[in-house]
Parts: sequence; structure tokens; C-alpha cells
Amino acid sequence: MSGTPRIERAESDGTESDGTVSDRTDIGSPPDDAVTHEHHPRVAVAVLCAAGIVVALMQTIIVPLIPQLPDLLHADAPNASWALTITLLVGAVSTPIGGRLGDMYGKRLALLGSMAAVSIGSVVCALSTTLVPFLVGRGLQGLGFGTIALGISVMRDIVPARHLSSSVGTMSASLGVGGALGLPFSAAIAEHLSWHALFWVCAVAGIAGAVGIALTVPDSPTRTGGRFDVVGAVGLAAMLTFLLLPLSKGSAWGWSNPLTLGFFGGFVVVAACWCVAELRRRAPLIDLRVMVHRPVLLTNVASIATGFAFYSMQLIPIQVLMAPTTSPNGLGLGMLAASLVLAPSGLVMFVLSHLSGHITGRFGPRVSLALGGVVIGLGYVVFIVALSGPWEMGIGLMIAVGCLIGAGLGIAYSAMPALIMASVRVEQTGEANGVNALMRVVGTSTSAAVVGMILTSSVIPVVLPDGRPGEVPTDTAYLWAAGISLGACALAAITALAIPRSRRDFIEQPI
Repeated sequence: MSGTPRIERAESDGTESDGTVSDRTDIGSPPDDAVTHEHHPRVAVAVLCAAGIVVALMQTIIVPLIPQLPDLLHADAPNASWALTITLLVGAVSTPIGGRLGDMYGKRLALLGSMAAVSIGSVVCALSTTLVPFLVGRGLQGLGFGTIALGISVMRDIVPARHLSSSVGTMSASLGVGGALGLPFSAAIAEHLSWHALFWVCAVAGIAGAVGIALTVPDSPTRTGGRFDVVGAVGLAAMLTFLLLPLSKGSAWGWSNPLTLGFFGGFVVVAACWCVAELRRRAPLIDLRVMVHRPVLLTNVASIATGFAFYSMQLIPIQVLMAPTTSPNGLGLGMLAASLVLAPSGLVMFVLSHLSGHITGRFGPRVSLALGGVVIGLGYVVFIVALSGPWEMGIGLMIAVGCLIGAGLGIAYSAMPALIMASVRVEQTGEANGVNALMRVVGTSTSAAVVGMILTSSVIPVVLPDGRPGEVPTDTAYLWAAGISLGACALAAITALAIPRSRRDFIEQPI
């Protein structure tokens, strides 16, 4: 991979001669004369989407266990909380690295490695009785987080052009389906079986995903080869650790704590050194010259904002649903019931991803991304009005809010890979999609820090159902958190519309 800019290409690669991104959806997948119409790989697409759902489950299955982890693993609460943090860190680092390895040595091989890591990590967790091996298992599960970005990149290689938008949209939506189903899935198994059984089920699902990929997904037709940038990978890991660790632990450490500030300072220093080193390498881990190309850069900015809005939806509604009825707007539901109320949002996200493919085919991915931001914002508007206006907060309204936000996410998340793939060469697809997925992780981590800080800084005392005293966020805290998330939606929509537009010369045909 050369260190020089590689953004000039023919119109068939999705970019106009002036460097602007085309609104066509023929984004570098094999043309129909290269992939026979009768051989559209629907089974491979279904397997890839199922693998994406399995990986997405890894992010939420731990949530119902968090209050019990100190007792289950014989550890104190601060150390047990690393069960969430380590998976986030490893997943963030491995996603762009996995994408680059997929470009170099084959995306199918990288996918099999990701699913193997999920399966092995699940087995380690299932066998664990103490904290250290459990954290090792959770870290291995995090190595699989690049599956969705890799799956999208594979689709560019194997799916006929006119079907690509819908296929990519479905793969993108697997994140929402896994996230929405993860809570009720894990709560039900942990409650009626055991927490060890939960991870055994995940191990079986990971093995099934690997077998399905091996049987249905062909080898990558394009590989860059070359030498892997070990220095760049180590630098990226250090940079993300310095950024994501204080974002996830800042509320516990204290935002003005020297340790927190030191990590943020370390991030600035390491990021500067890493960027200089990558720009000087002939075959960098991440080609920064391509990443600052305007369509790619703006898409990644919109991805950060959308990721922020996505994770806020995970944090805010669950607290309202589970807050005791003695609080102003609490609905008093248990974890399983609250999870079932939120589950339809993931299903709506999945369904709307297909609509996004048709919107992208007719109006271009930038319009789909902007529309998704608007629809997510509408969900937050309904929540804000219900919280501060004449509407009564209830389960039906919370379902409506969740479905609106899920619909917007389905549209937006499907458009992001289309914009990325329209702006980079085929051999850079894994790398670029990995970076885009990383940007969403940065958005979700920022949301966890900002929204979490808001919801814990303004609380009122309540009596919990078991009679113990407790605290829940105030309406003001909910309003601020939702208002900031609404601002993130506006930023995503505005940034999407700022992506350069050129003539639209391809209309996607329905599958």
C-alpha cells in the first residue's frame, strides 16, 4: 500500500474525477456480468448477518450480570467493572486492525479468526470462577467485534452491485438486532439456567457462525499482501487505550483526577506521534491521507455523532423503565421486562435497513444518513416532550420512542458503509470500514461518559421496591441527556448533507 493519496479513480469505482463521492450505489462490488444474476449469494449474506448478531450480543450479554459479578467472581466492584471495559478496549483496537489484515490476507480468513476468538473467549468465560480468567475471556470476545465491518467488506467482493445496498444495510442492522435482543436473551438464560450457561450458548453460536462462514463465504478476490505494520498497530492500541479508558472509567476515577487527565494528555501525545509515524510509512496500518479525504472524513464525523445518539438510547430509556414508581416518571419494571420493551427497536432497525437500501439507491447514501439522523432526533423530541409536557410517560410511549430511534439507526447505519465504500479502492475496504466502525465506538464511549456523568450528577432519593433507599436521575438530568443526544443527531444530519454530492447515475433495483 503506497503512502501517497489514492483517491483518484474512475467513475466505476464510485468517485467522480473531481474527488467528490458519487451518489450511485454501484460502490465497487462485482458487476452483474462478473457475478451471475442467478448466483446472488443470499445464503452467505444471511450467514454474515447472523454472525454480526452473535458478535453484537457480546456487548450486552454481560449487563444483567454486572450487579452480581463481584460475588460470582470473588472480586470487588471496581475490578469487576473491567468485564465491560476490557471488551470495549480490545474491540476498538481489533476492529481497524482486523480490517487491515482482511485486506492483506483475505477477509474470509479474518472473519474465521474473529468468530474463533468469540467462541474461545466464551468458553473461557463459561469455565471461569475468578476475575482474571473471566477478563481474559471477555478480551477474546472483544477480538470478534470487527466481524460486522469485515462482513460489509466481503459483501463488496461477492454481492452484485444492484443488491449491495440492501445487503450492506442488513449487515449494518445486525448490530441493533444483537444489541436489542442481548438484554432479554441474557436475562432469561441467567435467571432460569445459570450465568455459565449463558456463555456456553455464546460459544456454540460462535462455532456455528464460523462453520457457516467457512461453508458459504468465498475467499477474497482482491488482497493487498505486503508486510503488516506492527509499529502502527501498537501505536493505535496505545492511542485508543489512552482515549477510551478514561472515557469509560472517568466517572469512577473523577474527571479532574490526575490519572484521568494524565490519560487524556497521553492520548494527545501518542496520537500526534502515531500520525507522524503513519504518514512516513510506505505501507501504513491506516492510510491517513485517505481518511482525511473529505467524503471519508465527514462520514466518520457523522458516525461518531450517530454512535453517540445510539448509545444514549441504551442508557436513558432503561433507567426510566426500571426506576421505581415512587420516582416522578419511573415505570418500575424489572430487567427482563424492561429489556422486552426495548427489544422492538432492534427489530425495527433491522426492517428499516432494507428501506435504507432503496433510499440510498434513489437519492444517494448521504441523504439516507441525513434522514436517519432526523428520524433518531424525532425519537428524542418525543421523549423530551413526554418528559416535560402534557403526555404521560408509559410503556407504549417508550416503545414508540425506541422504535423511532431504531428506525433512524437502521437507515443511518446502512448508509455509512455505502459512503465509505464509494470513496476508497476495493483493496482498502476492510481498513476503511474498520476505521468507520471504530468511529462509532468512539461515539458510544463518549456517550457513555457524557450521558453517564449527567445521569449520576443530578439524582433524587427514592425507596426501592425491596424497601431499601436508592437514587434515580432527576427529570432535569434526563432532559439534558436527551437534549445533548438530540444535538448529536442534528450534527450527524448536517454533516451528512455536507458530504460532496455529484450526479446520481445508478438506481438500485429491488431484490
